[in-house]
Amino acid sequence: MQVFGLIGNPVGHSVSPPMHEAAYEACGMDARYVTFEPEPGSIDRVMDGADALGIAGLNVTIPFKQDVAAAVETDPLAERIGAVNTVAFDDGPTGHNTDAAGVVRALEYHGVALSGQAVVIGAGGAGRAAAFALADAGMDVHIANRTVERAETLAAAVPGAGFGGLDELEPALSDADLLVNATSVGMESNETPVPKAALHADLAVLDAVYAPLRTRLLTDAAEVGATTVKGAWMLLFQGVEAFEIWTGRDAPVDAMNEALRNAL
Repeated sequence: MQVFGLIGNPVGHSVSPPMHEAAYEACGMDARYVTFEPEPGSIDRVMDGADALGIAGLNVTIPFKQDVAAAVETDPLAERIGAVNTVAFDDGPTGHNTDAAGVVRALEYHGVALSGQAVVIGAGGAGRAAAFALADAGMDVHIANRTVERAETLAAAVPGAGFGGLDELEPALSDADLLVNATSVGMESNETPVPKAALHADLAVLDAVYAPLRTRLLTDAAEVGATTVKGAWMLLFQGVEAFEIWTGRDAPVDAMNEALRNAL
C-alpha cells in the first residue's frame, strides 16, 4: 500500500483526504491519504522520517510551507515562490508548489485567456504563487496589498510586476483583464476586498476563498457581468497537480471534484 498525506497544524478542517482518496479509488490504486500535525520546529525530522518510512508523497499547509522549502530540494518554481505545498519522495524529498498550477489550471478550465493585465490582491503565500504563475504565463501583473511594502517586495521578484495599496485598486482594475483575490477576506464572512464599483464586465475574477463557495466578491462580479471562477476550482487543481506529480498519471478530475464538493 502507498501512503500519501498532509502535514499542517491544524489539519482537521482539510478536505484533501476525501479528494485524494477518491482519486485512488477511481484509479484502482492501493493507497491511503492521512493527516499529520507535527510540532513547530520539527520539519527536518518530519522529512527524514517520512522518507525513511517510504511515504510516497506529502501535501504541506500552514504553517509549514516555508519551513519545508528550507528543508528539502525544491524545483525552480517553488524556489522562486519561496514555499512548498507538495513533496515527492521518488529520489529523496523534492519540493513543489502546486498552488501556482492550481491558479492557471482553474482559469484555463473556465476558458479565461492568460493574456493582458492581471491584478493579484495579497502578497502572502497564495499571492506569491498566483503572481509568479501569471507572470510566467505572459501576463502583466500588478500586486495590491494592504501593506504596500510587502507588495513592493514581491513585485521586485516577479518580472515586470507593478504594485500598490488597496486604495489604488479602482484605477488598477480599470484596464485589467483578470483579478485574483489571494487573501482570506471573505472566508466565512460577507466581506470583500474590492469595491463593487471597481469591477467591470470585461474582467475575469478568481477568488481563492472557497468557503463559502460563492463569496461576496464573486456575487458582485457576476452582477456586473464579469466571468467568475470559484476558489474550489483552484483547490481542486492544486490537488490534481499534486496527484500527477506523485503518480505520473493523469488525475481523475471528475472523481476528485465530486468528492471535494461533497466535503465542502
